Amino acid sequence: MAHDALRPAFAGLLDAHAPVRQLGSGFEFTEGPVWHPDGYLLFSDMPADVRRRWDKAGVREVLRPTNKGNGMTYDGALNLIVCEHATSSLVRIAPDGSRTVLASHFEGRELNSPNDVCVSCDGAIWFTDPWYGRMPGFGVERPRELGFQGVYRVPPGAAPGREPELVVDRYQFTMPNGLCFSPDERLLYVNDTEQANIRVFDVRDGRLHNGRVFASGIKDTLKPGVPDGMKCDHQGNLWVTAPGGLWVYAPDGTHIGNVAIPELAANFHWGGADWRTLFVCASTSLYAVDVKVGPRNEPFMRARSSPPSPARPAPSAAAPAAKGDGLALDPGRCALVIQDMQNDVVSDGGAFAASGAPAHCRAQNAVDNARRLAERCRALAIPVIHIHFVVPEGAHGLTLNAPLFEGVLDERAMVRGTWGAAPVAGLEPRPGDHVVEKMRMSGFEGTSLETVLKAEGRDTIIECGAWTNMSIEHTARTGADKGYLMIIPEDACSTMNADWHRAAIDYALQNVAAVTTTDQVLAALG
Repeated sequence: MAHDALRPAFAGLLDAHAPVRQLGSGFEFTEGPVWHPDGYLLFSDMPADVRRRWDKAGVREVLRPTNKGNGMTYDGALNLIVCEHATSSLVRIAPDGSRTVLASHFEGRELNSPNDVCVSCDGAIWFTDPWYGRMPGFGVERPRELGFQGVYRVPPGAAPGREPELVVDRYQFTMPNGLCFSPDERLLYVNDTEQANIRVFDVRDGRLHNGRVFASGIKDTLKPGVPDGMKCDHQGNLWVTAPGGLWVYAPDGTHIGNVAIPELAANFHWGGADWRTLFVCASTSLYAVDVKVGPRNEPFMRARSSPPSPARPAPSAAAPAAKGDGLALDPGRCALVIQDMQNDVVSDGGAFAASGAPAHCRAQNAVDNARRLAERCRALAIPVIHIHFVVPEGAHGLTLNAPLFEGVLDERAMVRGTWGAAPVAGLEPRPGDHVVEKMRMSGFEGTSLETVLKAEGRDTIIECGAWTNMSIEHTARTGADKGYLMIIPEDACSTMNADWHRAAIDYALQNVAAVTTTDQVLAALG
């Protein structure tokens, strides 16, 4: 069935005739899909009180009863967070199956029925609380104790069972349902099924401000469907269930297109090996459609319960990432490393300016290309790691076993606290970035780089900076030996001159890395 492009931008998200595949059917009412990074989908069947799993082997039952479980997600430790209709509780289920009630009451009264849930990068859990779970079929019929339907937050580290924080005016929503963050988590979207609209709020310090209507009139008397499940892609477009399937809004609120689904859609989730498959829970069935864009990078998407594979990610037909070079990158596995982009190395007036490094850096446009990579990675929640070569006054502790290190001492270069050791303008670390210091060529040698990579769950390194034939090459060799996939955007790297650069790019690096360009990396990230 054909999808509906209302604006040209929609073509960049989904092919007009992308097939919608039915993965399973015969259910009562499907909801709450969530993709596990190990390669499978969980989803709820509320009226049947069953939780099911889909993977390449098909659909199977994993839990019965579920307390009429509805919306689900994972936290950063891959604990399953579930909205239970029958118990009016938000619960956490550990990988070993143990269950903890996170929230069940507000102001001493039982919650209505937690419905949908998302987790922010600081570990806070946000959820909606309409009263669908007190209706027959979707829950357990019983009187309501609260006189309103709210949106709540469980702060990071809150004691289990502690009352959650009400984050909206208690009478603002009639039936708050789906909710999601923008990619940078500066915005929270909440839809209202009864009001057929979406509100957006500014998020500051765990509080919501400046609430306003983002989209309204999400209804059609000729097509079944209401605002329910909702999520942002990594470009900031908002996808929401609606009449006929899913409606997609640009970040400015423009309705840009519709995804046609054969049955009434209740919820959806990105998944698949490259996070470019949209799994849609629609009434009696589970569907899948391949899209061209990935999801907002949520904390659990970077986690793995099994060791990461160092294998090179395969190109995907669903993600024509690198415009012809075959490169496909999963943002949830990547980290960006920017090496030695410091004043003494690449700035006029720096200690090594006479080497020709500043001129070659300009010729490569390396600073601006590295900056573009950093900005895109931050938007996708990809860790940005700055590696700076820094020595104390007198270079104490620096082993003078090579001309490079002798030059650092002779030129009094890279001294901590000096202009020369500072990052070049445009590549200063931003809040949330990592800074790693070194005193050798390789970024791994004697540094915390691998500790940071393991903590972030990353096995693919996009490496750029200076010097191509020294720091870049040595770090790439070490990374390859350690099992990391090394990606080198060569126009975001520079050294003393074009000959040395080409020698590294055309020969040494070809054996240990995927050599590409900044534009191709940006395309591969989506």
